[in-house]
Amino acid sequence: MSTYPVESIRNFSIIAHVDHGKSTLADRLLEITGTISKTGRNKQVLDKLQVERERGITVKAQSASLFYSHEGVNYLLNLIDTPGHVDFNYEVSRSLSACQGVILVVDANEGIQAQTVANFYLAFEAQLAIIPVINKIDLKNADPERVEKQIEKLFDIPIDECVRISAKQGTNVEKVLQKVVEKIPPPQCNAADPLKALVFDSTFDHYRGVIANIALFGGEIQKGYKIVSAHTKKRYEVNEVGILSPDEQPTHRLYAGQVGYLIAGMKEVTEAQIGDTLFLYKQPVEPLPGFKSAKPMVFAGMYPVDQTEYNNLKSALERLTLNDSSVTVHRDSSLALGAGWRLGFLGLLHMEVFNQRLEQEYNMCVILTAPTVPYKAVLSSAKLIKEYGKEEITIINPAQFPDKLSVSEYLEPTVLGTIVTPQEYIGKIIVLCQDRRAIQKDMLYIDEHRVMLKYLFPLNEIVVDFYDALKSLSSGYASFDYEDAGYQAADLIKMDILLNGNSVEELATIVHKDKAYATGKYLCERLKDAIPRQLFEIAIQAAVGKKIIARETLKAYRKNVLAKCYGGDITRKMKLLKRQAEGKKMMRKIGNVEVPRDAFIRVLKRQTDK
Repeated sequence: MSTYPVESIRNFSIIAHVDHGKSTLADRLLEITGTISKTGRNKQVLDKLQVERERGITVKAQSASLFYSHEGVNYLLNLIDTPGHVDFNYEVSRSLSACQGVILVVDANEGIQAQTVANFYLAFEAQLAIIPVINKIDLKNADPERVEKQIEKLFDIPIDECVRISAKQGTNVEKVLQKVVEKIPPPQCNAADPLKALVFDSTFDHYRGVIANIALFGGEIQKGYKIVSAHTKKRYEVNEVGILSPDEQPTHRLYAGQVGYLIAGMKEVTEAQIGDTLFLYKQPVEPLPGFKSAKPMVFAGMYPVDQTEYNNLKSALERLTLNDSSVTVHRDSSLALGAGWRLGFLGLLHMEVFNQRLEQEYNMCVILTAPTVPYKAVLSSAKLIKEYGKEEITIINPAQFPDKLSVSEYLEPTVLGTIVTPQEYIGKIIVLCQDRRAIQKDMLYIDEHRVMLKYLFPLNEIVVDFYDALKSLSSGYASFDYEDAGYQAADLIKMDILLNGNSVEELATIVHKDKAYATGKYLCERLKDAIPRQLFEIAIQAAVGKKIIARETLKAYRKNVLAKCYGGDITRKMKLLKRQAEGKKMMRKIGNVEVPRDAFIRVLKRQTDK
């Protein structure tokens, strides 16, 4: 590795919207540089997880080192392939911290979409060199001229800088590598400095402990060196260093500016914090700034199906959160479902993928409750302020929602959403956004066919099914991306569910006042289907404070007491029915409604059948 000085190293990421061909381009780059052999089986080589293979999406950013010679000079190119979904935005921003430039891939057929815009600004703010690449020019509907104009209009990048390629067929891909060498600057660091390495990703191996992916910002590292973590202050001895191409390849040393992996006998999952700085023992350095911690947008309760699995699930969660550091974990418990956790995710897809990885990689079956968002309350009662130690509290669990009397205002999280759509769907999309209490901020025509809309949405309105509704309204053409926009005051209320007058804590939800009636009616209908019938009547009610806003009645099982009457006087029948009604009334007084666990799960699970 010593034959590659800092000047001949290039670190870059591939960024794009979903399905614009990032992983396919990465495959071709790996083939051209001879990193992997050319076979017909090379499809998304860097998507290693089973969940990525099944869904055809990238979930984890993966890195690979390529060796490329250009004009007689040998270059070491470190490539990071990133995810395209908004839920995995954190992966993209982390990857960019280890890079000096990016390849921005745009589909020649689809043109610029919402996530293209978001990823461009991430790279632009990090002041990275940007190489625009127009992919899929082999498709019959491809229109690279239109896309070049869009790139020039939106991003101010001259048309002649765009490279037209087809990653699938390998057309022009060599030109991308030449651009990378010419346009992207080498990393700013020196091998003579003391060791300074940034941990930008880590995975857990059952046999070798934690494997940390590192980017060297100074110095060199080899087997046998004693290193210290700036975060935990613990000391380790390096067992192995190497590069990823794309599989692990041990090397003798790694030098400043290079990207590779390190195994140093870290046995505990908590030891390899992402964003940590490693340095040599007795040669401390100023730690690197690390990463902003990810801000969870969606919270859901996670409980083991059987409480005896609690400890196994705990260790599985610890190992998976090491690999996916954007998930936040808080202990939680519920009367119906037992001990568990409250997990924070960056979005719904993130939550589904996390759940799927738990099942596939750790054989864990879990119960996930319906997703909620974090609300805030500004307290007015001096007693509560003293109890919480602050005036503004965050509410993750609806059971802890404070009473209206002790609160001056409730706040709900908002996001700034960007929708890019063909113009014929604008009317429907504007109606959809207004239904979701959104406020229009901006509307811009990208070209004569496509429009970019910006809306301020309350987060809880888009969390569950907004994306699906948008896709079905626009025949799949509209794309959606959002970013955090702080909190705003809202008229929020807590809605309780009562069974025969008794409140069921697990089913309480926080809703906006305008949506309370519809949500209450919907929940009552779901419960009516989920709760088994009893020998007495059950009233299922949705209540806000003391006021009942929706009700469903689950009829009792009853014996046909009129079976023995054929003919005879009506008063005889009335007497028998009256006696039965009194018995049922008595039973209802004594009877207690136990909601079975599977009924809870059916109601709390994601409401997919809306």
